[in-house]
Amino acid sequence: MDRAVDAINLGTTGGDLSLWGLFMQADIVVKLVMIGLLGASIWVWAIVFEKWSTLRKANREADSFEDRFWSGGSLDDLYDREGTSPNHPMASVFAAAMGEWRRSLRVAGADISHTSVTDRIDRAITVTVQREMDRMERWMVFLASIGATAPFIGLFGTVWGIMHSFSAIAAMHNTNLAVVAPGIAEALFATAIGLVAAIPAVLAYNQISTSLARFAARMEAFGTEFSAILSRQSEERA
Repeated sequence: MDRAVDAINLGTTGGDLSLWGLFMQADIVVKLVMIGLLGASIWVWAIVFEKWSTLRKANREADSFEDRFWSGGSLDDLYDREGTSPNHPMASVFAAAMGEWRRSLRVAGADISHTSVTDRIDRAITVTVQREMDRMERWMVFLASIGATAPFIGLFGTVWGIMHSFSAIAAMHNTNLAVVAPGIAEALFATAIGLVAAIPAVLAYNQISTSLARFAARMEAFGTEFSAILSRQSEERA
């Protein structure tokens, strides 16, 4: 209450209405809300830049790998060069399928049916794609959570600040606009910060989710084509 009264007194004497001034004059609960939202906003931007960088790198490496894959060279040589220690998602899909195909041929080779080999390869591809996408989608839930909750957290700070401001106004028995305005401005500042955190989070989540889905479809398509190639080779060896 004393802090709210002090803020109102500052308003009556031309208190600091800059952003920093509004923060410094706010109630401790409102300050904590503002600090939390600012921290969340910084984290959101860090995640956004990390995801954009990861996706750009993954697509660039996938382009390069597919060029080598479709160049007509030996798949065994490509596996020996890159499949034994894949360092990007597309190579991981290739390594999982090729590795499963080699193991299937080694283990009771003539006794394993073509259908069994194909099923194993498909399962290996599916599991690898899911694992790689789980890794790339890390922190996406955080973006969605901030986008959904930040405005309400800011609104909580606003309601708290207005409640304390009105309590102090009632104690002073003064409803002059010059008295009311600073306290209201401090409270509304929390909602503004909540929107600053939420809007980029929502926009980034939608854009990144679309890009991730597109990349997942690309890996699945590559896996399907590669599985068909291995299936044909398995038939030829049978």
